[in-house]
Amino acid sequence: MASSGRPERQAPPEIYYNEDEAKKYTSNSRIIEIQQQLSERAIELLALPDDKPCFILDIGCGSGLSGECLTDQGHVWIGVDISEHMLGIAREREVEGDLLHGDMGYGMPFRPGTFDGVISISALQWLCNADKKYHHPPKRLSKFFTTLYASMSRGARAVFQLYPENSQQLELITQQAMKSGFTGGLVVDFPNSTKAKKLFLCLFAGGVAQQLPQGLGTQEGAHNHIANSDKRERMRGIRGKSVKKSRDWIMEKKERRRRQGRDVRPDTKYTGRQRKPKF
Repeated sequence: MASSGRPERQAPPEIYYNEDEAKKYTSNSRIIEIQQQLSERAIELLALPDDKPCFILDIGCGSGLSGECLTDQGHVWIGVDISEHMLGIAREREVEGDLLHGDMGYGMPFRPGTFDGVISISALQWLCNADKKYHHPPKRLSKFFTTLYASMSRGARAVFQLYPENSQQLELITQQAMKSGFTGGLVVDFPNSTKAKKLFLCLFAGGVAQQLPQGLGTQEGAHNHIANSDKRERMRGIRGKSVKKSRDWIMEKKERRRRQGRDVRPDTKYTGRQRKPKF
């Protein structure tokens, strides 16, 4: 992508993701599909335990598409985003996670050891820009990674899907992460494909030494992806999770909201009923 077409070059994130841009994330099926695919891959790279729900931080959560993937896999999450409009869309969509308005360049305001894992989709590269006179990208990245490291349990992973503008940005991001205590590195999916190539910065917050995951796109990587996809489907069956959008799924979602103290419409015989298509 040419630099002139990059969102980061057009306006600061809190301005670029205005009301019109935020609405695209619920109306554009292509954007929704891509976000879901990236989110599922990031969650896969977290290598979370199968037998228990985890507490996950979603940085740059936007309209909550990545958070929905976490909910579907049985996890609890908090989302942070700088755009009030994106968070507004997330609230309208009644996502399950708690939402926090904040600039990640100011650091993560959470207690030490809070999270079992962290995901971030298409957000981290924004910290490489100096949108205000007092913004200094290396310092903002350092503040972000230092506070993030502290907020994670030891041995937890943070997975960032990102679009660096150039190799210098990627080096800056990685350097500041390692200075803050993280280990890990870059996972590249489909490295030989111009369209399908995706970058994931996979970081480890202390604990025992971990091996960097295999990127997709080779014969070995493709095999791993299929195996992990099958594993997720088996675990959904073991956990007794209902098919998304089915009546049981809707009833379970409403019950979770009641337990959270939220206003929920009463159940009726029409709850979860599929509407007939209009002609």
